[in-house]
Amino acid sequence: MRFVSRALALSFLTAVLPIIGPAPAEAIPGDIAVLQGLDKITARISTFEAPLNEPVRFGSLQIIARACDKKPPEEPPESTAFLEIVDIRPDSPAVELFTGWMFASSPAISAVEHPVYDVWVVDCKKASSSESETAPE
Repeated sequence: MRFVSRALALSFLTAVLPIIGPAPAEAIPGDIAVLQGLDKITARISTFEAPLNEPVRFGSLQIIARACDKKPPEEPPESTAFLEIVDIRPDSPAVELFTGWMFASSPAISAVEHPVYDVWVVDCKKASSSESETAPE
């Protein structure tokens, strides 16, 4: 009886494991979030870098990237970043616009709602592979 149960369990696992597939590879943490911003007034798109835990500016927005991950090359492409975005204007108090994860493959899932600016994640990379860029004003 035990033999039948073990044989049945083994045949089940043999049939199911190829369907489940291997476990996904771990995400690769990065030091810099590569972002794009759209100025809706001028219709200009700018690409800029946000080193982790350092505020960068895009127009009136202050953006701080707290975490950034990228899937390894053998996985479907995906970059994610945890961002804090605050609108800072000289004539009014700062307004927190967004705090959360953004996904490069699905920017509409967690979008910044602002009348003038859009911001989305493009990539995540290590500081050693980055080029020196500054955020546009």
